[in-house]
Amino acid sequence: MNYPFEVNPFEFKDKRILVTGGTKGQGAAIVQRFVLSGAKIVTTARNKTKEIPYGVHFIEADLTTVEGTNSVSKETITLLGGIDIIVHVAGGSDSPGGGFIAQTEVEWKKAFDLNLFTAVRLDRSLVPIMLEFGAGSIIHISSIQRSLPLHESTIAYAAAKAALTNYSKSLSKEISPKGIRVNVVSPGWVSTDASNAMMERIAATNKISIEQAAQTVMDALGGIPIGRPAKPAEVAELVAFLSSGRAASITGQEYVIDGGTIPTI
Repeated sequence: MNYPFEVNPFEFKDKRILVTGGTKGQGAAIVQRFVLSGAKIVTTARNKTKEIPYGVHFIEADLTTVEGTNSVSKETITLLGGIDIIVHVAGGSDSPGGGFIAQTEVEWKKAFDLNLFTAVRLDRSLVPIMLEFGAGSIIHISSIQRSLPLHESTIAYAAAKAALTNYSKSLSKEISPKGIRVNVVSPGWVSTDASNAMMERIAATNKISIEQAAQTVMDALGGIPIGRPAKPAEVAELVAFLSSGRAASITGQEYVIDGGTIPTI
């Protein structure tokens, strides 16, 4: 994957970084951004892909389980010798359509295990190590659905992301005075392999073009003023900035990157 922006190769030199969900989409772009900047990276997902850059440590784990998060936190510290930056990207939804009534107990539990408790459990394991050094940065990837939910199939996902955003604010108020910054990045629609596959499914189901399918999704969101979804590297650039020393006075904040989708302030 070619990275589209110019990067300072020393910006994150020797910084020790964990990126969850870093094998695909915006997670992969975030990993690449940090690698190009000289960081030492650990990433984790259920399955390894060919896209993991050379030198990145990969841990295969199911982060929706306590055992999975415990394994990742222990192995991360073993591999890196400490931790400076955590970026929680792992998340998503595969719930069925059909609105509220279709979201079973199982679907609700899956949504919260993946989109909230993964971050909570890893933070609980790794933040104490950051506190020993008195410095660090945590970025939680939320979603604009936390304030703009799509009830058809992602109601549980949206609720979990809302909880993640609220938790992040609470965490920032506790640990920012001790040197650990916590911020949230909330993307709208991001153009990834997964979202492109969804466009193909919509197009096939409704016998329309992929372009028309994309317009259907934008219409459901109420429109995207810039006329396109965000690119993974654009999300990665925002994450890199918030993780860097240039953002030293920014904590407890949410940064939306949605092309203007949310129509209110």
